[in-house]
Amino acid sequence: MGGGRPGVGVAPIPAQGASIQAEQGRQAALPDPGDRGGGCRQRCRCALGAQALRPTGQRDGHVGETGAGQWPAGRAERGRRTLADAPHGFELPPDEHRLLRGAPPPGALAWVAAAVGGGARVHSVSPLEGGTSSAVHAVLVQGRDGPPRELILRRFVRREWLAEEPDIAAREAAVLSLLETSGLPVPRLVAVDPDGVHAGAPAVLMTRLPGRIEWQAADLAPYLAKLAAVLPRIHETPLPAAGAPPPYRPYPLEMRRPPRWATLPEVWQRAMVVHEGPAPAAGHALIHRDYHPGNVLWVGGAVSGIIDWPVASVGVPEADVGHCRVNLRGRFGPEAADRFLEAYRAVSGRREYHPYWDIVAALGGLDEACDARPEPADERFLAAAVAQLG
Repeated sequence: MGGGRPGVGVAPIPAQGASIQAEQGRQAALPDPGDRGGGCRQRCRCALGAQALRPTGQRDGHVGETGAGQWPAGRAERGRRTLADAPHGFELPPDEHRLLRGAPPPGALAWVAAAVGGGARVHSVSPLEGGTSSAVHAVLVQGRDGPPRELILRRFVRREWLAEEPDIAAREAAVLSLLETSGLPVPRLVAVDPDGVHAGAPAVLMTRLPGRIEWQAADLAPYLAKLAAVLPRIHETPLPAAGAPPPYRPYPLEMRRPPRWATLPEVWQRAMVVHEGPAPAAGHALIHRDYHPGNVLWVGGAVSGIIDWPVASVGVPEADVGHCRVNLRGRFGPEAADRFLEAYRAVSGRREYHPYWDIVAALGGLDEACDARPEPADERFLAAAVAQLG
């Protein structure tokens, strides 16, 4: 399909020779726009204070499941788990659960079977945990001959996101097509329903990748090095002359004052000025835009998949670095974020890193909901970035 935007309705690619065999509990490679600088697709969440993830208002990427709906290992392992303790995308309120984890409509499953073709039928469907921006389901499709195919059906069911970006399904499909010959471990596009005519909502059907999302690393140094090593490969992807992803823009501020709990209001005010100002450099590289551990799959200590591509953009590579650093800081602490930056510098050869990228990743989408989530560690992260401005 090249880098162009797929057409309306079913746009299948040739079936793979063999289905990907899933191990029990593996993560589906799909989207989770969820974090803030990495993550979810709810604009009401700012990166600062968001638990472990968020890509903007947050949008889902290849949302993965961790076993039979279990929370990933890590934070809040002891004691009673509550909604507030849950990692991003797990333990949804009832209305969100119905929207995002409810069964796809029969028309969507009929579209899936038609996209696979050859008299295929849907054998089983199961929701995947971890995403909050779209409804993501693992679908097992059986054709007349050969083994069943394990696919991911992602439906963009949030009306607020579609109101802002009605072409979001077509955009993700175009990026997956662009990446098909990249050599990167990314899902392969099977079909796209850009307007939701067949699936009931704009939808992308893609192959499922092996692996699990890992938010808890036994040995942090190699984990961070392998996370960093993927980014230059993404950024080196050739871009088409026409039909490239849209240009990168920071997620806008939805509140232009410090949170009520802030102890360093002057830091927040200066950071907001930086956020609203020009970027320190221009770039024309493919960026994931929501790169963080929640959108990376692992098998045997190696990266097996990079998921969640709906917000991919064209811009400066450091935008991906800042987004990932915000998420790493929230999960592993500031030292991990700094070690990730050093690992990226070593593997990419790009030594210059402007604090602007930390600031826009941390502040993008800031809104009044942050008033209720005091996060002194996040304020310290922002203060460190502002201090580097001189």
